[in-house]
Amino acid sequence: MRSIAALTLVAMVAFAANSLLARLALGNHAIDAASYTLIRIVSGAAFLYLVAWRMQVGSAVPPPRGLRGNWVSAFALFVYALAFSYAYLALGAAMGALILFSSVQATMILWSLSQGARPSTGEVVGFVAAFAGFVYLVLPGIGRPDPLGTALMTLSGMAWGVYTLKGRSSSSPLADTAGNFVRAGAFCVPLGLVALADPNLTYAGVTLALASGIVASGLGYAIWYLALPALTTFRAALVQLSVPVITAAGAIVLLDEALTLRFAMVSIVVLGGIALAIVSRHRKPVRPLPAAGGVDHPK
Repeated sequence: MRSIAALTLVAMVAFAANSLLARLALGNHAIDAASYTLIRIVSGAAFLYLVAWRMQVGSAVPPPRGLRGNWVSAFALFVYALAFSYAYLALGAAMGALILFSSVQATMILWSLSQGARPSTGEVVGFVAAFAGFVYLVLPGIGRPDPLGTALMTLSGMAWGVYTLKGRSSSSPLADTAGNFVRAGAFCVPLGLVALADPNLTYAGVTLALASGIVASGLGYAIWYLALPALTTFRAALVQLSVPVITAAGAIVLLDEALTLRFAMVSIVVLGGIALAIVSRHRKPVRPLPAAGGVDHPK
């Protein structure tokens, strides 16, 4: 369980890093949104495919036939990344993270409830506290966010929710993530034409896009797929509530945003709500594993 917690924490930091990298690149007009998305997906695909192939060399396990992953996940990944980039032309890092993961929560939790899942009282209380905390962190006193940016980031969050739900059944996280990125690269072909029509490339912008594609997205999403099978859908949605807080903390350092007492207090509420929900789930009786040695994944 500690290893799952560590993997989940690394994935959340990677998610926050994506918001910060995008805002640094796009907010400063160091690169256009189409080129940023293209470089992010293609570099992530190349890196992950190389790593997956290298790990297979010398392995006693025969390589899988064909490309892992699936087209639904790949399309969700592409929609998420594209809408994410264009949204960050108009939204700040913290606001973007709030809208993104609010949409993720709604998508995942509504799906979980539609499948018959019933969260415990502690999970509900923890979720409400954490959700209310980061809404209070970002919304008061900052004015209405850009409508188009909000709509795009909402679409991005819904697509990420679908990608996460599909990843819960992954049996080979690295190979599946590599396959999804490679497939998503196919959707980038027309995007390349858009980028060529009005290019805006700087060394800093390309570097930030590569960092997002290879590290924060490629490795980060592979780690997330590795942790997902051990998480319930509700908990997978819940832990992502920490991302806006992590993003806001990073924005203080990288984007010169001021540290406020409100931020410190709300951070405690958000993280405390997450801890409450996780602890309440652990106190429930644990179902035995199947005799065949497989893992009984809760719905």
